[in-house]
Amino acid sequence: MKAVTYGPFPGGWPTAFEPDFMQMAAAGFNAIRLYEMPDARLLDAAAAHGLKVFGGLEWGQHVDFMAQPGFFSAAKISLLNALRSTAWHPALAGVYVGNEIPADLVKWMGPANVRQALEELITLGKQLAPGLMFAYANYPSTEYLEPGNADFTAFNVYLENEDAFQSYLQRLHHIAGDRPLVISEFGLDSQRNGLEKQADVLGWGVQAAMDLETAGMTVYAWSDRWWNGGAEVLDWDFGLLKRDGLAKPALAAVRKRPLCVAVAAIERVSVIVCTRNGRGRIGACLAALGRLEDPNYEVIVADDGSHDGTPEYVEKNFPSVRLLRLKPEGLSVARNAGAAAAEGAIFAFTDDDCETDREWISRMRSIFQHGIYQAACGPNLPPRPRNWQEAVICAAPGAPSHVMLDDREAEHLPGCNLVVTRAAFLAVGGFDPQFQTAGDDVDFCWRLRDAGFKLGFVAGAFVWHWRRPSLAAFLRQQAGYGKAERLLIAKHPAHFSQTGETRWHGFVYGGGPIRVTPGSIIYHGALGDAGYQGIVNRMLPLRDLEPRFATPFTKFCLGMIRLIQPTLRAWTRNRRLLLAPQPNARPLAEEPAEDFRLIMENGKTREDALARLLGNGWQPASPHASWDLEKGGNRILIASERGELGSALLLLRIWGNPPELYRLKARNGLFVTDILSSSIVPLE
Repeated sequence: MKAVTYGPFPGGWPTAFEPDFMQMAAAGFNAIRLYEMPDARLLDAAAAHGLKVFGGLEWGQHVDFMAQPGFFSAAKISLLNALRSTAWHPALAGVYVGNEIPADLVKWMGPANVRQALEELITLGKQLAPGLMFAYANYPSTEYLEPGNADFTAFNVYLENEDAFQSYLQRLHHIAGDRPLVISEFGLDSQRNGLEKQADVLGWGVQAAMDLETAGMTVYAWSDRWWNGGAEVLDWDFGLLKRDGLAKPALAAVRKRPLCVAVAAIERVSVIVCTRNGRGRIGACLAALGRLEDPNYEVIVADDGSHDGTPEYVEKNFPSVRLLRLKPEGLSVARNAGAAAAEGAIFAFTDDDCETDREWISRMRSIFQHGIYQAACGPNLPPRPRNWQEAVICAAPGAPSHVMLDDREAEHLPGCNLVVTRAAFLAVGGFDPQFQTAGDDVDFCWRLRDAGFKLGFVAGAFVWHWRRPSLAAFLRQQAGYGKAERLLIAKHPAHFSQTGETRWHGFVYGGGPIRVTPGSIIYHGALGDAGYQGIVNRMLPLRDLEPRFATPFTKFCLGMIRLIQPTLRAWTRNRRLLLAPQPNARPLAEEPAEDFRLIMENGKTREDALARLLGNGWQPASPHASWDLEKGGNRILIASERGELGSALLLLRIWGNPPELYRLKARNGLFVTDILSSSIVPLE
């Protein structure tokens, strides 16, 4: 998706959309993002020029809508009315249910509460228009605010440094989990930075979004003419067009950027698929490999002594595939045999129950170009479940996954999606034959790292990985993993605790987007003002149940699986019983607390209030606290409600001992004369 934001404009929509939309299409855009819901006239014009439209739900997201539920009810009604008349239109692709709810207001209302509200809007939207995509336009100050049920992860990102932008894109892929990542805003103000700098930044930004595997980039904005907060914005110019409609150099810079990733296919890649009695699975795997968009690769099937007709099936239906008929000696021996027969300088391993994306190899090639990484993987994603058992298994713990040390370097690569250079493979001696069904990839990755090789991650190089077809088969798999871990403990004791738990240095990614829960600890920074605020010390989330199968029965089954899986795996590993760990609840500020709303006067802001309190002896709270300041056992949280024309209300929550609270409440001068010269009104 190559999109550009459009409107809102002073005076409303233009009388004719055709001039703008024609110019957008000529510049290579295929989508537009709005900050309100479109009408049929706009959608008709977009369709005529091949543009998809992402609408934006307008509602009171910049006020405390938890304390004033009328704002949230109005949002639901607005979504209902808009979709009732436009959901059918072929040009409407999706809806953003919100945009950058301010971090201080999220902290005030409770991050988990805000996330649940966004999820409620998305659920309603999907019920009204199941053919559309729904998301929330997030931003770095609330990384943790990802709705679990969004169709894609969307972030507004403004970074003027190319390296910093690329690094943050890497991070966002891990925040997104299994979901596609879309940059929902990216731009630069030409009024402050100059026309040439704007063109340069937008040029490399669009290219980086493509090179680093995003599903879409949204340029902010089409025109310098902009309406925000009840007034025309005159002190910045983010548009590709000037206010008089003339094009800036940035438009040409965006126009010449490609929509496809460049493929450098100098070195041959050998794709190695190991199978044993995979007659019912391997056909889809090899058909997907036959569709790879790469001119220089081979496919080798290493058959580990199948007796169900697998080798005959491969020979008959896939004559271009090289088939190795082996004695049944286990997975590692089969993988080593495939590597020994390979011609390529790069070995790409996958399983017979996987279907590779058509760009799997071409995406993977890029990480080896600079010689930093000698092995890599991408995500392995479960296809959409076909029944309730598959849905439960997709959301269960224990699936093969990558382990990341940081946003770029991996600690473990799953064998179903593992690519390694020939040189590194030979240097560590390939896979250890004692691992016959599982554990081979863990041992292989640890030995690679011990030998000084680096493991990377490529977000766009994914495979579809079918999970076990039944709960019984899944539990048998987990028991097998436990037995493999017994071998790993004997070979790598330093990587395990006394109870047999693996000591990963990084985070194990479970596929779900990283999102706040009631027990999460969030880094807010000093005074809650950090530009990048995320979850710390977290259990990374698993995938949610597929909504089609989310019934009380399947939720019960999933709960049981989450209890049984670690216990079964621990028992088969070292005959110990181990219950699934439960996240620690976050300590709350001491009660009692009282809320106040301040009517701001004389242009005073939240920052003015914080500065004055700091001057009066209040101290910043911990960067992980749910309040901002503390003094003498009392604590204060401050947030702002935003209104039209820059108006604002200050929200204050005060914790402390009752006498002090009553004294503060009675002293109307606390914030009137001493601090802000404003009136204070207790919240009901």
